[in-house]
Amino acid sequence: MRLLANTTALLLAAALAACSSEAPEKKDNQDADPTETTATHPDTQEAPSDMSEDTFMEDNLAYLNDNKAKEGVQITESGLQYKVIEKGDGATPTATDFVTVHYAGRLIDGTEFDSSYKRGEPATFPAGRLIKGWTEALTMMSVGDKWQLTIPSELAYGENGAGGVIPGNATLVFDVELLNVQTEEQIIDAMKAPEREFLEENAKNDNVKVTDSGLQYRVIEQGTGTVSPESTSMVTVHYAGKLIDGTEFDSSYKRGEPASFPLDGVIPGWTEGLQLMHEGDKYEFFIPYTLGYGERGSGRSIPPFATLIFTVELISIGG
Repeated sequence: MRLLANTTALLLAAALAACSSEAPEKKDNQDADPTETTATHPDTQEAPSDMSEDTFMEDNLAYLNDNKAKEGVQITESGLQYKVIEKGDGATPTATDFVTVHYAGRLIDGTEFDSSYKRGEPATFPAGRLIKGWTEALTMMSVGDKWQLTIPSELAYGENGAGGVIPGNATLVFDVELLNVQTEEQIIDAMKAPEREFLEENAKNDNVKVTDSGLQYRVIEQGTGTVSPESTSMVTVHYAGKLIDGTEFDSSYKRGEPASFPLDGVIPGWTEGLQLMHEGDKYEFFIPYTLGYGERGSGRSIPPFATLIFTVELISIGG
């Protein structure tokens, strides 16, 4: 299961470092948290052009006032309004749990700004890292519940709005269906499982060697060089990197020129692996996440806990 942080930026934004286009960068994962999200502060959005800001606020307040009088609508102390559409009987999440939901969000004029239904797949979020109205509602719901949420702006995106589509001071209306609840440990284990299984099976291949650190490699071609680089050496290589599903995320071959970099400036799997090589060698490396980009991943291309597969050709050592 992969977190759906990139497709639902209106609800949360993942803070991920960009992957280098020249060589696999060394990442400091000292404080890594694969589920960490950072609240964005979008530029202030204006009220629709056909009304003043004051009129827009008045209309949203009037909508809240009218809605709370409707049959079945309940109001919490914070001002969140909700209506139970369907009742489930499953688990209720805490703020530290991850939730899988189907949802659609719209403004009070009916303008839809986001929908997992239209994307054709539910979304998985950390319940405690969403807008306040969502977190409050989700921690009251049970798996199987379907609610309609009417969220005042102070429990949503406030005066700033969000994403260019939600104006400041906007009341938001969401249809939310809670499909599943998982702990952070369960989410992480689900993300690690296919990577772990791949490495376990790959290590059984006769031509694959495994180092003490867990790095796996196989020799594709042996060159004529006799010298191996040291951990601080400058090296020039051609390479291509992909995930275990075959998705290629970087390639010096496609850029049409090799890359040069110091070995102490890249991910640990590269630092270790290239020291096994000689000029002219071509290896394939299978790099566990602990020797790659760790628990955070990198950019949009490398997810958390990703095993990386690199074909690497060592062209030269030194400047």
